[in-house]
Amino acid sequence: MTDPSPPPTLPVTLQSPWRWLVLGWGDLRRNPMPGLVHGLLLTAFGWLLLWAARDQFWLLAGAFSGFLIVAPILATGLYQVSRQRRAGLGDVVHLWRSGDGRLVKFGLLLGLAGTGWVLTSAGLITLGSPAPILKPLDFLRHVVLVREIGLFEVWLLLGALLAAPVFASTVVALPMLVDTRASVMEAVAESWRAVASHPAPMVLWAVVIALLVGLGMATALLGLIPITPLLAHASWHAYRDLTAHRTAR
Repeated sequence: MTDPSPPPTLPVTLQSPWRWLVLGWGDLRRNPMPGLVHGLLLTAFGWLLLWAARDQFWLLAGAFSGFLIVAPILATGLYQVSRQRRAGLGDVVHLWRSGDGRLVKFGLLLGLAGTGWVLTSAGLITLGSPAPILKPLDFLRHVVLVREIGLFEVWLLLGALLAAPVFASTVVALPMLVDTRASVMEAVAESWRAVASHPAPMVLWAVVIALLVGLGMATALLGLIPITPLLAHASWHAYRDLTAHRTAR
């Protein structure tokens, strides 16, 4: 018995993000093992970060933000699962063992962006906080819950300013690198074109991703086990709809 054909592409509207989630959930239910393994590994890495920076919360906040920037490259194997419909863990391992220089290059670029944010976040919180930030309660008391508008808002603004171009550069580029032989620059340019052509759906999609990731983190990271593959599979369907005009697939 063969898998059903991939769903047809549709014009991108404000309803599209919900459709992508439904399709992504279908991919996860049809082939759960690769996705859940990815989710478990990312969650375990998150717990490792919590342990390593347990007494340096200023570093932990930046490290988690940087981790979320790099996470999309770690989930590229799940694009292969959605693409092939019947792919398993062996196909994911094969993708990574292929040593695709484009994915390596993109991963390094995301790693640099994540490192830059970790250092910026740590420096900002260290210099701007009126008291040492050692534990989550310190961060809440001295950064988040202060009455004056200042450090927390600046921290959020800087994070958004970094996250926006990273999102615009990756939302189409990463699945395109798996699906085609496009160069990194071609894939990034196509990603920016897709975002510029559909600004409202892309803003909504970014908000949906942020809310789901936040939910996953709020559940002691356990929610990331299903949310990680769900978003990865959904991102594949977002890529298909956003690049439906391309003739070379």
